[in-house]
Amino acid sequence: MNLSRLKPVLMAASSFTQTSKQVSEKRPALDDFISSRNFVGAITLLEFMRSTRIKQYEDVPIQPWLGYCNFHLGEYQKAMDIYKEILRDPAASPEFHLYLACCLLYMGLYREAQQEAMLGPVCPLQYRILFNIAHKFNDDAQLIKCHKELDIDNPKCPIENQLCFAAVYFLRNHFEEASDTYKRLVLEHPEMLALNVYMAFCYFKLDYYDLSMEMLNNYLQVHPRSAVAVNLKACNQYKLFTNGKTAEQEYRALSDSDGITEAERALIEHNKVVFRSGEGALQVLPPLVDVIPEARLNLVIYHLRNEDIQDAYALIKDFPPSTPQEFILKAVVNTFVGQVSVSEEHLKQAQHYFNLVGSSTTECDTIPGRQAMASCLFLLKHFDEVLIYLRSIKAFYFADDTFNYNYGLALAATSQYKEAEETLLLVQNERILKDICYLSWLARCFVMNHRPQAAWEKYLAMDPQSPENFGFLQLIANDCYTTNQYYYAAKAFDVLERIDPHPDYLDGKRGACVGVFQQYITGRMGALDKSIQQQQVAEAAQMLRTSQHPTCEKAMMTIRKWILENQGWDVLTARTDQTVA
Repeated sequence: MNLSRLKPVLMAASSFTQTSKQVSEKRPALDDFISSRNFVGAITLLEFMRSTRIKQYEDVPIQPWLGYCNFHLGEYQKAMDIYKEILRDPAASPEFHLYLACCLLYMGLYREAQQEAMLGPVCPLQYRILFNIAHKFNDDAQLIKCHKELDIDNPKCPIENQLCFAAVYFLRNHFEEASDTYKRLVLEHPEMLALNVYMAFCYFKLDYYDLSMEMLNNYLQVHPRSAVAVNLKACNQYKLFTNGKTAEQEYRALSDSDGITEAERALIEHNKVVFRSGEGALQVLPPLVDVIPEARLNLVIYHLRNEDIQDAYALIKDFPPSTPQEFILKAVVNTFVGQVSVSEEHLKQAQHYFNLVGSSTTECDTIPGRQAMASCLFLLKHFDEVLIYLRSIKAFYFADDTFNYNYGLALAATSQYKEAEETLLLVQNERILKDICYLSWLARCFVMNHRPQAAWEKYLAMDPQSPENFGFLQLIANDCYTTNQYYYAAKAFDVLERIDPHPDYLDGKRGACVGVFQQYITGRMGALDKSIQQQQVAEAAQMLRTSQHPTCEKAMMTIRKWILENQGWDVLTARTDQTVA
């Protein structure tokens, strides 16, 4: 991170040195615990010092050291309470205001941290704190001022200042700039192994997972039980292999005795939810929404996957996005809300967010950036342009059901029905396969590719009680009629007329049935077997007969008379299949 973890800055080191010289060689050395970063052991020793009346412990500044150790354990609340107690003494050094500000900064209490920092002495630590706070408040003027005071442009400035600068770059998603700083520092200070972890974080964010693993291994060889490093390794494994079980196995390197902080434990539990595809999300994620930035996003994703659109929207509607992933997720939620509630306002918001990412100079050539622009154009119904973007990333999503669904719809919308059918049939997700929009577009592709029977079979497989059946039948009826596939148009119109005796359905059925007869007598029924052709004509005549309408009766009698006179068989006595309602 951007604050020094090596020693409490500006704390009177000389007093600790003098103290250590006064301590008997027989007792555990506090310096040994601190240098080995065994802060639990250091706290245990400090508590023993405070409880005993041994004279040799009288000069040890116990409270400052307790604050320091708790801070480095991630126990910021405890450290804050200790520093507040110290500051109740009017003679306390003003430097403790800076240490208290560090605790408040890590707790997310930025305004309070700023107030405490201003009470401390003017020094590099104060400017580092204010630099971080300026980033949180998006205060560019303060950022520039602190940047100047910290002399960051000077490569020889203190390493704490350079790390602070790199950390803020990282937090602002400028991962390349942050990694450049860390690369230089790794060369200058190879003994500072933690720099490898910072580099690994940058590579992870840049999607260079192999490089991230390489940098991590340099650190894990020396510190195999570092919770931060092990957790990042697990995340790399998940990204590389998309296998949650493989990723979760990395946590076996950790045990309860490894001094894992509450913050680290919370992060690990959060990531386990991700590795398990959302299992336990409602138990683990809600308390972490304001603690781990990704927790809110992953909880939103969980709600979307479970079609809890309103819960997802409630979590993100007032959330100001700052990263491409956050903009994309907010766009997706607005898309769902807009489509469900038929809200143009939400759909326009979604277009705006998608466009911001897709047109961004840093994201336009990335896969998420192209997906975002394709989504924006999809909502605008510019499907020809949608295909340009989706085709450029198709190779990365061959087995992705959502991608194939959207790609298939765009193909169908541009009348590329053959490829659209092939793409839509790649979808395996059960929820999508039952979606009426998917079924409708697939049925249209079947009809346009002269496979009306496949579309009719989709209708027969639907729930008979589904309210969506009627619209699905209308699509089959109209598409089959306009493409001269009259037999299945007649079957669809026949069912529609029985459900709703509207004149349009009667007219459609009569026209389709006459079309079947016309194709039969003109020899345009394709390569169908003669018996099947006769069966279809007979069914058309039976459907006309069931309407009991003068025009249908007249058409049926005309068909019957011609068949009797020219073919020698009667359509009313021919063996026919019952029309399925």
